[in-house]
Amino acid sequence: MTNNIEKVISLLSSSYSCFHNITNIQNELLKNNFIEIKEFENFKLEQGKNYFVKRNDSSLIAFKIPSEIEDISFLITASHSDSPSYKIKPNPVIKRLNLNLLNVEPYGGMIISTWLDRPLSFAGRVIVKSKGKLETKLVNVNRDLMVIPNLCIHMNREVNSGYNFNQANDVLPIISSSENFDFTKFLKEQLCLDNDDVIVSFDLFLYCRDLPKLCGENSEFLLSPKEDDLTSAYSSLLGFLQAKNQNQISVFTCFDNEEVGSLTRQGANSTFLKDILSRIVLAFKTNKDDYQKAIAKSILLSIDNAHANHPNHLDVSDQTTSVCLNKGIVIKYNANQSYTSDSLSSSIVKYICDKTNLKYQEFTNKNNLKGGSTLGNISNSEVSLLSCDIGLPQLAMHSINEMCGVNDIDDMVNLAKEFYSTHINLCGDRVYFD
Repeated sequence: MTNNIEKVISLLSSSYSCFHNITNIQNELLKNNFIEIKEFENFKLEQGKNYFVKRNDSSLIAFKIPSEIEDISFLITASHSDSPSYKIKPNPVIKRLNLNLLNVEPYGGMIISTWLDRPLSFAGRVIVKSKGKLETKLVNVNRDLMVIPNLCIHMNREVNSGYNFNQANDVLPIISSSENFDFTKFLKEQLCLDNDDVIVSFDLFLYCRDLPKLCGENSEFLLSPKEDDLTSAYSSLLGFLQAKNQNQISVFTCFDNEEVGSLTRQGANSTFLKDILSRIVLAFKTNKDDYQKAIAKSILLSIDNAHANHPNHLDVSDQTTSVCLNKGIVIKYNANQSYTSDSLSSSIVKYICDKTNLKYQEFTNKNNLKGGSTLGNISNSEVSLLSCDIGLPQLAMHSINEMCGVNDIDDMVNLAKEFYSTHINLCGDRVYFD
């Protein structure tokens, strides 16, 4: 197992919520001498230095400024920090019989059955009123805390025949049998708050307590929660950190809320990317056309995991598509532009793969099965970039545990590293590589 794979597994092991995931990325950036800047402050950028900025503590953009800047353009990757889950509602305690349950609502589209009979806990952020100010605190209850039990087959004979789960009733987790269970008090204890501190609000999500693990005859597969999209996010981050480019500004982005449409102030459909890119240009250029010129010469890789062909369900894959685990990164296409890859942008990715002897595969949906959209076309609503959609092949997408190939993680690290290291000179319909 390579250092890259070990690092991705280590990061996955502490990926409790979107807020923790961004904290993981922030910590890696700080170790590599990146400087945090705040959106509400002036951007005082220097050539030869590296920076990052967060929004909502659940999205992040990092960038490297070359030591000499002449003509500005950007090399950008986009991934996302969120995964399907259940979010805890305000005033969540439901008392039934001698048990305390939590009222939760679905976030994103999960495979519901996989959340049952699993050790669960919750994590996220809490807003605390303390000494006249509001503070944000991360919380993770780091133990097996809850379970959503199945109804036994004797009372649900249809469970193996396509049971239709009721999200309002079937997926409420059991947390306690204490007669006087108080969720707010429990939360204060987890945060070690003072008696005078007041919990004002929270964004808390359930997560599976299963740790990432290797499986297969030769440990060639990785089974883990939240592989979509954290395996792509963390592997592209490692490639970003390892790369060097003195010609273009390298930009790593990780957005929240992709699983629910991205139309939030920290999502890919927000102004976050446009705001940061324009402020970078403004820090070094004064001509009003410089930003538009920079965007016209830039390229985005939208990196979100891809569907591998399922060996037990080959009929759901397109008849000329063969995407396999451990056979390389996937370039994704869709005629209706759910994916942004076209002949020009995909040729750039293929050029980089060929240059470094990396394998690649190509994916299209079966015509009668509609696939999901991802970050490329969503972010293009605010920043019009040449874009290609790629990802790691995986099985069981949106299950509580997902499966990918370990070799593909290494390939994504190396692809991102080579992408960020290559001077890609985009001139309209022509591309030059230096």
